Amino acid sequence: MKGCVRMSEIRLLVLFGGVSPEHEVSLRSAESILSTLNKTRYRVFPVGITKEGKWLLYQSQDYSRLPRNTWQELTVPAAFSPVRGEGLLIQTPQGLEREAIDVILPVLHGENGEDGSIQGLAQLAGIPCVGCGVAASATCMDKSLTKLVADQARIRQAAWELVTRRDMDAPEAVRTRIEARFAYPVFVKPAGTGSSVGVTKVCRPEDLTAALERALQYDRKALVEEFIHGREIECAVLGNEAPIASICGEIDSGAEFYDYDAKYLTDSAKLYIPGRISQDAMERVRKAAVQVYLALGCRGLSRVDFFVTYEEEEVVFNEINTLPGFTSISMYPKLMEASGVPYPELLDRLVDLAMEAQHG
Repeated sequence: MKGCVRMSEIRLLVLFGGVSPEHEVSLRSAESILSTLNKTRYRVFPVGITKEGKWLLYQSQDYSRLPRNTWQELTVPAAFSPVRGEGLLIQTPQGLEREAIDVILPVLHGENGEDGSIQGLAQLAGIPCVGCGVAASATCMDKSLTKLVADQARIRQAAWELVTRRDMDAPEAVRTRIEARFAYPVFVKPAGTGSSVGVTKVCRPEDLTAALERALQYDRKALVEEFIHGREIECAVLGNEAPIASICGEIDSGAEFYDYDAKYLTDSAKLYIPGRISQDAMERVRKAAVQVYLALGCRGLSRVDFFVTYEEEEVVFNEINTLPGFTSISMYPKLMEASGVPYPELLDRLVDLAMEAQHG
């Protein structure tokens, strides 16, 4: 397990998989990242977390096995210790081995991946972690908290209403409250998922309760949002104290909205880079993306999503994703590449930003 380590080599723990509904998305992102990382700069420790929560060190460089979900056949048990200095603990036939870790790269989406959990573990261990810290990760993961911060920062966003599981003890009262504020269609979302998991576009009153019940299967809170008639525009932000915003991209979902299937299972969606908006709207989106990023205390990276209305090109904040997808078709790396930061350099910069945030 141990080997000769070059002095300049960064010992990088790449975490993938996880217990969230976005497990499969993580496997695809990890395949792209692990296949791209500069092997002369890093000594990589790829650790997968199964849906059951087991931690396993992947002992192959055939990363194509990850999205096929056959990677567990080539693993040994492993765990990351919160005790400073212990690093990665690996169970081998010869006994327990410890490997020092310099940086953690969490390729984890959703629960326990981008909600501050892994970030807290890294903080306890004193190890730099790529991406946002504990507070920003937790706030951005919970859409209701994100919206509260955006409201306080006077950022234009879709009107919204919070619904909890307890509220659904009286579904008719919920429906009355929603319909007093919104016209159909509306969007119903779990407060704490990404990749459009559990999201429904509701066009008829009789479908509202079922959509809320579906969303509340994933989280104890759900959001009902007004429908914004506009283009779906995304902007990649990179940096710590002085973040930069990429050019903007547009998603034409080819479906009712950009749901999980459109993102990962079909080829109906079309990406436009740059997005089909005016230069003035583009600059307003980029400015708003940095404003959202800083208001939420982000660092490292985030993808900030907006609507730009068809009629007036009004910029309306939608969501922020602190650990966006890094698959071969994901918008974040594509936007950064179009802005002059190719994929391999982007990964290097993310690692550097993590070390900068930790060590100044």
